[in-house]
Amino acid sequence: MTELLRIIFWRSIALIFLLLALIGAALPVMPTVPFLLVAAWAGGKGWPVIEQKLMAHPTYGPQIEQWRKFGVVKRTPKVVTTLMMIGSWLMLMFSPIALWLKLSVIGIMATILLWLWLRPEQVPKDFGK
Repeated sequence: MTELLRIIFWRSIALIFLLLALIGAALPVMPTVPFLLVAAWAGGKGWPVIEQKLMAHPTYGPQIEQWRKFGVVKRTPKVVTTLMMIGSWLMLMFSPIALWLKLSVIGIMATILLWLWLRPEQVPKDFGK
């Protein structure tokens, strides 16, 4: 029974994030690849067929593999994420939320952006030699 619950848990996570990725593919304001990364990760833990299909996808498979092996995040997603966070920051500044909460959220966003911009944008040149 415990094994069944584990499989159901990981498959549920994979399905939820696949759904979010599909929504992201249709909506320009929502990302796709980060959700696919989580779906592939969860699939690897409880639904290997989904993980294999995602890894074999001609567009997203290489991005998932580059992330897994090297932590690669291309420049375009970095720029889009930064612009979206700036927009969120501007909306947050005009909201009636307490100042401490605004500053906390801005600090979290700044930390995430710093982490994101420190990720490599390309596979190492010496890879495969």
